[in-house]
Amino acid sequence: MKKPSTKTAIRPSKRPASRAFSIIGIGASAGGLEAIEQFLSGVPKESGMAFVVVQHLDPNHKGILCELLQRVTPLKVQQISDHTVVQPNNIYVIPPGFDLTILNGVLHLLEPAEPHGLRLPIDYFLRSLALDQKEHSIGVILSGMGADGTLGLRTIKEYAGAAFVQSPSSAKFDAMPRSAIDAGLADVVAPSEELMTRIISFVSHTPLLVAHANTVTAESDLSGLEKVVLLLRSQTGHDFSLYKKSTITRRIERRMALHQLLKIADYVRYLRANPHEADLLFKELLIGVTSFFRDPEVWEQLKTKVIPELFATRPEGGTLRAWVPACSTGEEAYTLAMVFREAQEIVKPKKHFSLQVFATDLDQDAIDKARIGVYPNSISADVSEARLQRYFEQEEGGYRVGKEIRDMVIFAPQNLVMDPPFTKLDILTCRNLLIYLETDLQKKLLPLFHYSLNPNGVLILGSAETVGTATELFSPYPGKTRLYSRRDSLLRPDLVEFPAVYSGRHMNDSTLERSTARPFIMCIPNLQELTNAILLQHFTPAAVLATDKGDIIYINGKTGNYLEPAAGKVNNNLFAMARDGLAGPLNEAFSRAVRQTKEMNISNIKTNINGGINIVNVLVQPLIEPASMRGMVLVVFTAVKGALAKPSPTSYKSKKASGQAEEMALLATEVTRSREELQTTREEMQTSQEELKSTNEELQSTNEELQSTNEELTTSKEEMQSMNEELQTVNHELSAKVDELSKASDDMNNLLNSTDIATLFLDNDLRVRRFTTQTTSIIKLIPGDAGRPITDLVTSLHYPALADDAREVLRSLIYHETRVAAKDQRWFIVRIMPYRTQDNRIDGVVITFSDITTTKKTTDDLFNSRQMLLTVLDTIPQRIFWKDKKSAYLGSNKQFSEDCGYKDPQEIVGKTDYETAVSTIAEAYIADDKRVMSTGKAKLKHEEQQIKPNGQRSWLSTNKVPLTNKDGQVIGMLGTYEDITERKLAEQSLQQELSALQKRFASQTNELNQALAKLKE
Repeated sequence: MKKPSTKTAIRPSKRPASRAFSIIGIGASAGGLEAIEQFLSGVPKESGMAFVVVQHLDPNHKGILCELLQRVTPLKVQQISDHTVVQPNNIYVIPPGFDLTILNGVLHLLEPAEPHGLRLPIDYFLRSLALDQKEHSIGVILSGMGADGTLGLRTIKEYAGAAFVQSPSSAKFDAMPRSAIDAGLADVVAPSEELMTRIISFVSHTPLLVAHANTVTAESDLSGLEKVVLLLRSQTGHDFSLYKKSTITRRIERRMALHQLLKIADYVRYLRANPHEADLLFKELLIGVTSFFRDPEVWEQLKTKVIPELFATRPEGGTLRAWVPACSTGEEAYTLAMVFREAQEIVKPKKHFSLQVFATDLDQDAIDKARIGVYPNSISADVSEARLQRYFEQEEGGYRVGKEIRDMVIFAPQNLVMDPPFTKLDILTCRNLLIYLETDLQKKLLPLFHYSLNPNGVLILGSAETVGTATELFSPYPGKTRLYSRRDSLLRPDLVEFPAVYSGRHMNDSTLERSTARPFIMCIPNLQELTNAILLQHFTPAAVLATDKGDIIYINGKTGNYLEPAAGKVNNNLFAMARDGLAGPLNEAFSRAVRQTKEMNISNIKTNINGGINIVNVLVQPLIEPASMRGMVLVVFTAVKGALAKPSPTSYKSKKASGQAEEMALLATEVTRSREELQTTREEMQTSQEELKSTNEELQSTNEELQSTNEELTTSKEEMQSMNEELQTVNHELSAKVDELSKASDDMNNLLNSTDIATLFLDNDLRVRRFTTQTTSIIKLIPGDAGRPITDLVTSLHYPALADDAREVLRSLIYHETRVAAKDQRWFIVRIMPYRTQDNRIDGVVITFSDITTTKKTTDDLFNSRQMLLTVLDTIPQRIFWKDKKSAYLGSNKQFSEDCGYKDPQEIVGKTDYETAVSTIAEAYIADDKRVMSTGKAKLKHEEQQIKPNGQRSWLSTNKVPLTNKDGQVIGMLGTYEDITERKLAEQSLQQELSALQKRFASQTNELNQALAKLKE
């Protein structure tokens, strides 16, 4: 649970009276700053929308995201404080170290429950945004690592919001965008700079087919809505006519807005022109939104109370059956399996049970994902760490459900409304499906659920669903968890009818409007069904369903008057079981009916039963429809009324006394019938003999050909076997060599192509063996030059001794290297090395040409510049020197080196002032140098006195400035000085003369003053 911020408690807030603007939640992580800037740069000043930016921020780092974003947008960008009311045309940025939620259009900050570890602030906010803003919520996922934001987008789609995702190819880190796309949640995928334009188009073109739930929709819109449903049925085979109109309308609005269509009639035309759109709308309507352990209190009650109660009423070692219809991507089915496993462990004494979960859904893609059982890292927001470690295996980019749990769940595509249900269930969880269906369909589904569950079975519904009026079928568990127990109702529900499956993909537009539904009926016993069973038992003729060979498959009614078990081994053949007098006529009629595929009737057949005579009519009907019974034969026995009579002794004597006439007549009839049967049999046998004779001749001819062919094949087989053994041996050897050569060739090609160095391979006769593409710019080579001597080829190098040097390398086995100029002002380092084979045998030479033109030019330019600079420095009167950071001399001009006692400036390089100056002043010099380099401040026009090595005093005027590199770092110091001893000495002499003149002037002035004083006296 997230804890409220300690800074400001969340106070109840009221939603503004009108919230007609969209709030866009923007989620980004690594590489997201650039993507956010590109996205916001396209926002107009009066967009009429609000934007909330959520990033993965370091809680210990001061956020400057507001300042960065303000540079790219004219909208006001502000960091969110607790209880911030969202206003349009503003951008709000999450502060570091907080989670963000929204309630009634007011943003609230929450302290994370776990400051360290995996946090999913984007998912947390987008879920809150979807719950608060419903269809006005829009989620945007930009560059980032991980899968944060995927679950949030799923919730936004559930509440009819929209999802916009940056194209992975334009993202610096594509994990977050790719996770959302792979989950099938992205409505629009585009580069970040194009997303804002698509959002503006989406918001401005959103049509309002249904403004509110109680608004009466225009008749034209209702007609368009029905056409969309019909087209969906045609394309997907699924009927959405029983879904709530408001749900269908919201989903259609979203698709219309994405395609910038204002009228539903336009969307109908678009749907017919683009069959792929039907699949997208189909997935929209399925609302595949789910998560692990959704509504935790439901699963807690299931684990601690409901499942243990089922254990108590079931024999130990048995298997519990569960069904999860509308399972989407399987989170709920796997959650049920985990809860079952945990419930088993808390039951004392422990009992061993197994669970079989049947999870079904309309969406085949969702079923495929559920079977794989791989989910993003963001499921850690719903699944505890302990469960993740126990039931999941971590993989790159997500978690895979463990084999133990996966083996408990069977996934299959199924239409809950149209396909037969699973039965004998102990648990049935159908959460958040009924709320999207019309009331009539809900009333039909609840009896189906009742029929599917065992006595005391458990039904689990969503938090917004109830059993409604079906209280006689289910009783609720205590609490508000929407768990129900199956009740044994005394009132049997009526038959439940559902539309049959529509093979829409095979329907055309002409058949679309007149397609009709054949109902699928879930057979629940009731009075009508029982009555029908009684009527079938007492008022239908005796009949037998048999194969075309006469083997009995099914017996209806009482057939004892016509069939009886034959003596000996059990034989269920119709002709073996036929009573005396019935076997012959039945066999004849049966054979004709099968042969001619038409109905045969035989009448007034006399059979003997218990000394009496029974007269029966027989109908033999070969079955063609339905297709599943094609090839079977139905035999119906109809007794002739009043035919069964047991002759009394008197009637028998009277019949005997009447003579032989009647008996002769019966015998004549039987003889005639026997002759007909014999004639029919003879004709069939003749026909069969002719067919067999013809077939036998064909078989004999074929057999002779096969024998001849077989002899040839036997000879060829022996030869082929011998050859095959040889080829296999050679093939193994060649295959191994080819693999080695392929690998070596690949290594060489990759190496040569990656070095970008021209390489030429010559054999021992200096003939071209192989060369790289770069070599052709130096030596005129084409692929056909392989095998030509190097001396026959034209080269642009000034290197006539190339062949001689190559021969010398072959002789001495010592590599040779030289610098060579080309005619086009290029320079190369030519390196000639012997070519050694794996067995250390010399098999030619390898010549490489490394282009050093740029290096050579740079070196020459540097040398010329240095010489020019030194020449200039030697011509100026000032003494110039430069030092490194350790106060060692790097160079100087000639005047400075001569002053230090060195004729060549190079002699002073590497020396310090301890070696070039009097030791008493060297330390002061070096300290002064380090002060300039450490402070980075120049010391200009500094005059100082020094003592030369010869002991003379001199005066110097010095300038010292620091030297810096391109990064502004001090790497040394440049100094200049000028000997001003003569000027100083002249100044001192002049100062002495001036002092003498002043003294003389003072003396004369004093004498004059004395003279004036005497005159005054």
